[in-house]
Amino acid sequence: MFTSLPLIGIALTAALVLLLRDWRITVVTLLLNYVFLALFLAQQQFIAPDQVLFGVAISTTVLVKLVTGLAVALILGITGLTFNRDYNLEDLDEFSLAELRRAARRAQRLRGSEPFRFSDYVLPFWSLVLALLACLTLPRIYPIAPNPQVDFAWYVLAFAGMLSLATASDMLKVGLGLLLCTSSIDLLYTALARGVGVIPLALLSLVTILLALAVAYLSGLLYGRLKTLDLAELYRR
Repeated sequence: MFTSLPLIGIALTAALVLLLRDWRITVVTLLLNYVFLALFLAQQQFIAPDQVLFGVAISTTVLVKLVTGLAVALILGITGLTFNRDYNLEDLDEFSLAELRRAARRAQRLRGSEPFRFSDYVLPFWSLVLALLACLTLPRIYPIAPNPQVDFAWYVLAFAGMLSLATASDMLKVGLGLLLCTSSIDLLYTALARGVGVIPLALLSLVTILLALAVAYLSGLLYGRLKTLDLAELYRR
């Protein structure tokens, strides 16, 4: 039942976003998730193809999803590159924040150089197992979409997103979880609202881009205060 390549790609990339911690990998994985999602939409043909690209008839919705994925990945990638740099904090004159920023900088360096620890992945791994069991069971118990493939896809995105939020250790991982949840809602709406047109679906994509911008803005606020995107530092303060 779940043998199509786009569906497998959606599940695999969502699982990697949930399991992995390095933002350089997870942002690229999120982009691949949008690519597989667009391929899945093209395969299901919820909206009739109205464009011809390289000799292949596709829907404008598919192109919108691809552009959305690229925009979101660029926003999060630039955010990660901007707010994971090391600056000469010792030269700053803000004495009230000097010790705080120095401590956060040391913690960031240690986190980047620490060896692989299996314990860091225990909770995400069992969260992934729980999500997969739920996604394989719920389409049979409580089907919502027109076919089991769509139910499996949107359940995977929803559970991976929610569990990513629950296990997130930094602001970018929070953003990735929110974006997976948004993709889940987007996919379900596209599947159920047949014939709704491109404009409402494009507005959903606009909301997704605005959400990515909001994550970038919050990352800037957190980094400006603590010089790190690690949520643990925020909780300690």
